[in-house]
Amino acid sequence: MLSSGQIMIMILTIALGTFLTRVLPFVVFPADKPTPRYVLYLGKVLPYASGGFLVIYCLKEIRISIEPYAIPEIIAILCIAMLHKWKSSALLSIGAGTLLYMMLVQVVF
Repeated sequence: MLSSGQIMIMILTIALGTFLTRVLPFVVFPADKPTPRYVLYLGKVLPYASGGFLVIYCLKEIRISIEPYAIPEIIAILCIAMLHKWKSSALLSIGAGTLLYMMLVQVVF
């Protein structure tokens, strides 16, 4: 059980961390100066890199030699790719793919 002092220190630490993450970008990159080129570059490439890492992380435990032979994952990935190509909506394709995958894992396989 935490004491009142420990709880207060934890709350203050979380509040300070949240405050710093919100204020620091405005201090480091003021509005009256141009944004550095490397920050603009990172803003363009990091979303795709993060997406790639998430896909790899989600698929790293799949074993194609063990039943159900990655069939639910393959179906869900195909659904996501086709929906995204058709509608160009990340929210729709990822949401529908997740729902389909969960349905396949929980009900079908």
